[in-house]
Amino acid sequence: MTNDADLTLITGWGEEEKFVDALLQQFRPRHDRAREFALRRRVLLLTATNEVPLDVALAAVPFEERTIERASAWKISDELQLTTCCAEDLLVHKVFANRGLDWVDIERIVQRQREKLDFTLIFEELRPLLALKEEPENEARLRDLMRREGL
Repeated sequence: MTNDADLTLITGWGEEEKFVDALLQQFRPRHDRAREFALRRRVLLLTATNEVPLDVALAAVPFEERTIERASAWKISDELQLTTCCAEDLLVHKVFANRGLDWVDIERIVQRQREKLDFTLIFEELRPLLALKEEPENEARLRDLMRREGL
């Protein structure tokens, strides 16, 4: 569990500035060059009014659109629900990000979801992303983790 919120906003290509500017009018940026960073790296780093860090991904690629299409409501209480991505898409996002803490999260997802995970979907979505990033070795790393978990 982390102390931030990761959000995805479909902006497409070429419309990012209007979304970034609107969000910066409503939320405090986490650093002075947040706008420039967002337009270059496609992630806007903000702080919510309750001081929770927000990472807003500016989505434009088909995988991100499919992630949102597959998202579902997660009921927190009778009054509150949150739309979240499926475990498969979360796993793909984490493998693609490829940070140390992401691999801890990936292992936890695999352990918790085990046989519920659709590995065909995971690898269909993951392969083209890893090819773009030129990190095909991360597929092997995920497969090694799956073997260690007996999957």
